[in-house]
Amino acid sequence: MSESRKVLVIGASGLIGRYVTDDLRIRGFETIGVARNFSASQRLSALDLEMPILSMPSAALARLLRERGVDVVVNCLGVLQDGPGSDTRAVHRDFVERLLQAIGDSGRATRLIHISIPGTAGEDHTAFSTTKREAERLIAASGIAHAILRPGFVIAPSAYGGSAMVRALAAFPLDLPAEESATPFQPVAVEDIAETIAWLAAHDKPSSVTWDLMQPQKISLGGVIDQFRFAFGTAAWTRIRMPAFLLDLGAKLGDLASRLGWMSPMRSTAIAELRRGVSGDPTGWMAATGIAPRTIAQMVGQRAATIQDKWFARLFLIKALAIASLALFWVLSGSIALVISFPATKAILASHGFPRWLVSPLAGTTSLMDISVGVLIAFRHTAALGLIAGILVSLGYMAGTAILTPDLWIEPLGALVKTGPAIVLMLVALLTLDSR
Repeated sequence: MSESRKVLVIGASGLIGRYVTDDLRIRGFETIGVARNFSASQRLSALDLEMPILSMPSAALARLLRERGVDVVVNCLGVLQDGPGSDTRAVHRDFVERLLQAIGDSGRATRLIHISIPGTAGEDHTAFSTTKREAERLIAASGIAHAILRPGFVIAPSAYGGSAMVRALAAFPLDLPAEESATPFQPVAVEDIAETIAWLAAHDKPSSVTWDLMQPQKISLGGVIDQFRFAFGTAAWTRIRMPAFLLDLGAKLGDLASRLGWMSPMRSTAIAELRRGVSGDPTGWMAATGIAPRTIAQMVGQRAATIQDKWFARLFLIKALAIASLALFWVLSGSIALVISFPATKAILASHGFPRWLVSPLAGTTSLMDISVGVLIAFRHTAALGLIAGILVSLGYMAGTAILTPDLWIEPLGALVKTGPAIVLMLVALLTLDSR
């Protein structure tokens, strides 16, 4: 029982994993953070290791635990929904099965702390929740010393996924539908999760435990959002209540975006889990550890919202709208020029002295280039490239027309003049592209 114990945090780039890794180091634990990828700002230590942890076989995991002398493993891995690059069964169940095998084969008395979800198996109706529960059963049957932690809705200084969406809703004059707003939604401060993990890392007992981590006071989702409204200064605003079908439509659009690589918090699984609610009984956890969990008022109201808090909340939804608008803008403008207005495009070029043999290839090439820019922006992994290309192409159009067809700058609708604001919007989208 000491801070000399070595801790391995798996999923150290996520909302919980990153905070826990940093917190354990501050407390004096030698902590190795492992993730598939870290952002540049997250690479704080030589002990932050990038490795393909999900694809590692149990023998490789056992070697990692043995060679690094790991005493405690904290598993923070989780994905919301199946999609490109995300497999709930592979992440939640299959990896845990290999990890348990690795712990058993490592030759060390390693304890597993596993981050799960609240609720019971009878309430599990999504691949997210059922695979999480399967992992719990595997851990319970393994005979390995473990702690299964079931945090409520996590409130942290940083925001990602659902916590970012709650902030965004608080920043706009919108209310959720009445039924969803009344859903039980007990939150927990990420600080309380980190304190619990530090307590477990420093104690041998209890050897096997499952705890709900959340404030004991009951509260609804609407109540959680209201606390952020008080912090943002928007509590007195008149609000419009959204119809339920808008949530379902947003979930469908979020599912579509996930197919393009965007990890939208507004997906069908998120809405299903939202409607299920977040509730549990934290008394066992509180009695064992002596931790008095923060209330939502303490989590959110202990300091005034900063300008960066407000900007993030306001821009979170606008960022998605900007990306979608820019992708559609480029695809549609290129398609219109290529299909509907192709004769008119050729006529404009011909009227400005372009050789007849060059008119069709030039019109077709620029149209296809516009479409390509839109497609690049639409996919998450190529969005930055697409936005940079869009800015360069736009500047090229402006410079080219200024030299070759300057009269187009003064045409009545001012199409070229409007290119400037489009460039600014692409720059804003590029600068807000990071999600962590």
